[in-house]
Amino acid sequence: MALIGIVFVVLMVAGMPVAFATGIAGFVFFMTTQGMPMSIGVQKIASMSQSFPLLTVPFFVLAGHLMNESGITERLLKMSMVAVGWMSGGLAQVAIVLETFLGGVTGSSTADAAMEARILGPSMIAQGYSKGFSAAVIAVGSLITALIPPSIGLILYGYVGNVSIGRLFLAGIIPGLLMAVVLMLTVYIIAKRRKYVVANATKPTLKALWVAGWDAKWALIFPVALLLAIRGGVFTPSEVGAFAVVYALFVGFVFHKELTLAKVWRAFAQASSDVGLIMLIILMSGMVGYATIYLQMPQQLAGWLLSGITDPNMIVLVILVFLLVAGLALDSTVMVLLLTPIFVPIIQQVGMDPVHFGILMMAIVTLGGMTWPSGSAMFAVCALMNVSIEEYSIESIPFIAAVVALIAVLVFLPDVVLWLPRMAFGS
Repeated sequence: MALIGIVFVVLMVAGMPVAFATGIAGFVFFMTTQGMPMSIGVQKIASMSQSFPLLTVPFFVLAGHLMNESGITERLLKMSMVAVGWMSGGLAQVAIVLETFLGGVTGSSTADAAMEARILGPSMIAQGYSKGFSAAVIAVGSLITALIPPSIGLILYGYVGNVSIGRLFLAGIIPGLLMAVVLMLTVYIIAKRRKYVVANATKPTLKALWVAGWDAKWALIFPVALLLAIRGGVFTPSEVGAFAVVYALFVGFVFHKELTLAKVWRAFAQASSDVGLIMLIILMSGMVGYATIYLQMPQQLAGWLLSGITDPNMIVLVILVFLLVAGLALDSTVMVLLLTPIFVPIIQQVGMDPVHFGILMMAIVTLGGMTWPSGSAMFAVCALMNVSIEEYSIESIPFIAAVVALIAVLVFLPDVVLWLPRMAFGS
């Protein structure tokens, strides 16, 4: 297993795409293991694609792009401006709230961060917010998308770890909202100290909130309808992805009347690129996943952890710290696909609910996308806003610290995470 890790790291450092680095590392295992036919590696690549639940990913990716083209994002932005634009750090608060709303639409942290960098980034800088602060708010705020359904990461975790996706979706709601509150509080404290206050700002009236909310009603209804459809047994998680595509098309053409055939084609093109990237990583990870099981990595790692630490909470904390460090170098999708089969048996052995662990794991591994040296959301936002990595890194420290503190609290408060799934599905 060490050889696989070394090959993967060397290829990543050399700048090879994640999917190919994963695939080559997997093939190295089959080439160097005596009595292991190469044909099994090819079979594992094929078998990873033959999964009905995995259809959820391309459907939700496409639905997210269609909703962005249908005017939903613009309406959510207007509602966010009305609701929190008057607060200290107004536009920064808007960025957090908008990403909370978008989390229920697109399911992709990096996509949402890039979108907000284009929409809000220039306005924040023009109003006197520092470049690093603006970029940090947008990039770290996109972490909320990893928890709010329909999170692509939670879908992959549920698929690989054999965990109910419906329960994961419900479990992510409260932690996602708490993360929004924590980040908004952090923005408020910093904005107060730096006097990032909107001039002549007044609190919105109930009428203004109602008008803005009514205008964005089809976007607000979507995540609720999604969860009710899964809980009511109307659709499976895979089928609800197809429903999301139909919903986006219907809203865009019939209600908003902003969707055109040209925009639909653009959404399909963007979704095809995203899905191709994600699926290639998933397929190549099949070989490495087989290698970890063949070499009994979960059992070996469990034995090491369980022998050295007796407190279940400490075992979980050690795993999360490992994920935090690994997330600095690895893509979150790769970590979910490769490490879920290793860690889920361990946390089940110490008595932790895999749904609870899934929420914590997704928050931690996605946080790597907001940090140096391999953060995809960080690089996207900094490139679009012309912000140096050094300035971003300094300004992101309080936001990352707030997120890590919240995750640490949620480790010891499982009922906060599991309350909604238990209420909907039972214990």
